[in-house]
Amino acid sequence: MTDSLVVLITAATEDEATGIAKALVEGRLAACVNIVKQIRSIYRWQGKVADEQEVLMIAKTRKELFSDVVRKVKELHSYSVPEVIALPIVVGFEEYLGWLRTETAQG
Repeated sequence: MTDSLVVLITAATEDEATGIAKALVEGRLAACVNIVKQIRSIYRWQGKVADEQEVLMIAKTRKELFSDVVRKVKELHSYSVPEVIALPIVVGFEEYLGWLRTETAQG
């Protein structure tokens, strides 16, 4: 098991996702954020089933930065309850994981 995470974050628009992604990378909270356009999300919200187009961000970061990632996403996100969920990177190409650690080093 590594200390690295893949964090999934949805957003309403590509512009919103771009702003959040840039803030995460510029703030060294994520080494990389991929933006996947035009996903379809079907979910229950406030007692109703919603069927919406969204944008998915896939952020690569370290476990110790997750709470800071959540804080930044909440600060910039239009949703009152944004999706921010993390999956552990169990194993990965060591050179990539080293780059991820370097790019998310805080000072």
